[in-house]
Amino acid sequence: MDTRILDRLRCPVCGQPLAEVTAGTARALRCPRRHSFDVARQGYVNLLAGRAPHAGDTAEMVAARADFLAAGHYDLISAALATAAEAATVAVSGSGAYPLVVDAGAGTGRHLAAVLAALPDAVGLALDVSKPALRRAARAHPRAAAALADTWRRLPLADASTAVLLNVFAPRNGAEFHRILDPAGTLLVVTPAEDHLAELVDALGLLRVDPAKADRVAESLGGHFAAESASERRRELALTGAEVATLVGMGPSAWHTDPAGLAARVTALPEPVRVTVAVRLGVYRPR
Repeated sequence: MDTRILDRLRCPVCGQPLAEVTAGTARALRCPRRHSFDVARQGYVNLLAGRAPHAGDTAEMVAARADFLAAGHYDLISAALATAAEAATVAVSGSGAYPLVVDAGAGTGRHLAAVLAALPDAVGLALDVSKPALRRAARAHPRAAAALADTWRRLPLADASTAVLLNVFAPRNGAEFHRILDPAGTLLVVTPAEDHLAELVDALGLLRVDPAKADRVAESLGGHFAAESASERRRELALTGAEVATLVGMGPSAWHTDPAGLAARVTALPEPVRVTVAVRLGVYRPR
């Protein structure tokens, strides 16, 4: 693992620094107290202290997301994050010569890769609880690493180690985000606007965006952050039926929708299917 990233990691059991050890072809990260964490052959490291409460997105959901993102449909999100990260103060005290960008709930790592492409002096770490997602995130960018971690628990990072923290359609742990973020760092939160994918909600029986989403985001940050700005990004997509099925399959509705019924409703949609992508980007500073 890149030492510029390894130096910021901490043992999830005792909080001590980690070092890489090898035995034949096997690799692991180990702390001075000999807590050891395996590096999978796909490149990500398991930094869970105990079992995860859930397995995260399935291989099918991750594959759907990878296909949909590769088509560029959500590039407006990556572009907005990259622009905001460039505008943020990344050369912050405590972050050293190489600012660290952490994506909490990174999925395939596509958004993290876009931010790193815009910040040539930065390194990145993708955190997720889904092993299928991390297999892809570990290869997302040459300056990125990936780790299995539960964002609801203590994150395996040193205090004030992170310059830019990304959170895209993912859970928010306000206390831990505040702990790992440099006092001069920036938290970038992307959430769906109320009319995100609205055309598909009634037609396909999808989950609706909570009208109080903005209030819930503020509550989840628990007074640890101050909102600096908020903006919306919007785009209309023209999708095939297959792309609509992929879009549904990569999101939370995949857990709550009958596959056979969904396939029938998607088939009935006239093509191209017009779909609104509407997201909110919040920029936050630690209090």
